[in-house]
Amino acid sequence: MSKPFKRLLLTGAAGGLGKILRERIKPWADTVVLSDIGDMGEAQEGEEIIRCDLADKQAVLKLMEGVEAILHFGGISTENTFENILEANIRGTYNLYEAAHKHGVKRIVFASSNHAVGFYKQTDYIDADAPTRPDSFYGISKVFGEQLSRYYYDRTGIETVCIRIGSSFPEPANPRMLVTWLSYDDLVEALRCSLFAPRVGHTILFGTSNNPGSWWDNSKAAHMGFRPKDSSEQFNHMFPNSADYPPVGDPNSTWQGGKFIVDGPMYKD
Repeated sequence: MSKPFKRLLLTGAAGGLGKILRERIKPWADTVVLSDIGDMGEAQEGEEIIRCDLADKQAVLKLMEGVEAILHFGGISTENTFENILEANIRGTYNLYEAAHKHGVKRIVFASSNHAVGFYKQTDYIDADAPTRPDSFYGISKVFGEQLSRYYYDRTGIETVCIRIGSSFPEPANPRMLVTWLSYDDLVEALRCSLFAPRVGHTILFGTSNNPGSWWDNSKAAHMGFRPKDSSEQFNHMFPNSADYPPVGDPNSTWQGGKFIVDGPMYKD
């Protein structure tokens, strides 16, 4: 039976989420092209491994040959120096979109982040039309990616779903993540909807499971049909004193971006 795509590219394949997605996206393509600068191990059946630095424009252009859709998880996934963020996340994302345009790729799923809006307070409830308020250089790079993808949609017609991933781990690590948690199964479902919804244009989707106490309104992405099945409620017992921790004034209890507010080199000079 023919699969939906002949070649589906996953960037960031050596990263935490890339390793999780590697097996789960195979039903969607004859060949899953795995790309990263890190070690991706040996190619398995239905895979092709291509080491590629996204900051290398010519290498990215070659990487894109024959690709029909992209799951863009490549780049630095935590706060870092602006210089490093510039190369991996900003220049790299530009190179990817320019190569996608030249090769006629029609749809991209961009792994954005809640840190694009991390300077909203946890008492705020926002939707995709709320102005971005990045909490870090990392968050700024995700805002750049969202705006770049908007430009390429308006100018060239490449459709993009920007998934503002909350916290995608096996389980929440702190009380904040009871709100931001995204199970691996729900992440895969978000990607499936992003790739196969008939028309997405340029959509911003908040990537969380069906958790209590949400900060984010996904009504602007209702056309995608994403309905998360899991909930962080099952982990409530892990944080019996969550109302008292962290203390009032701590970034993890004040800002949607949590500790990213005070992470990184800006606070280590």
